[in-house]
Amino acid sequence: MILVVFTLLFSEKFTYFVSLTNFTMKKISGLILPFLFLTLLIVTSCQKEDDTPLPKTKTVLISQASWKFSNAMVGTSDVSAFLQACQKDNILTFAASGGTGNVDEGPTKCNGGDPQTNPFTWNFQSNETELFISATLFTGGSSTFTLVSLTETQLIVSQVITVGGTPQTAIVTFIH
Repeated sequence: MILVVFTLLFSEKFTYFVSLTNFTMKKISGLILPFLFLTLLIVTSCQKEDDTPLPKTKTVLISQASWKFSNAMVGTSDVSAFLQACQKDNILTFAASGGTGNVDEGPTKCNGGDPQTNPFTWNFQSNETELFISATLFTGGSSTFTLVSLTETQLIVSQVITVGGTPQTAIVTFIH
């Protein structure tokens, strides 16, 4: 048996078979490796990159431009006419860093001796559901507002006010 295996190993047919197999493996390897490389290259280059921008933070949204009064609602009634004209033309500017800002009195001042701009401090409170502004924006209002909505173009806040002895929720909209 050992003699048969020994003879087979050193015979010309086996040597031819081994060299043919070796040649075929080199040929296959020479074709498969570039094919696998190209496939990998195509698959990775065709993957869509995630170009979706991250959503803007509330700080970025509130500080990217100045805000002007748009309207005030209590229930379904527009109560903008009940606010003083000198308050409705004010322009609010929030700084992104430092929690500071300015109220510009706009063209109409409530008191002629008041400066044109008044600084204030601000911050978000209660997991960014409330907005604190150290300046009083409207007569009879407080400094803390509930944040109803904040988008690229609208800032909507609400606040409980007392009208004729009855507490009511006023919703105030500011726009860019």
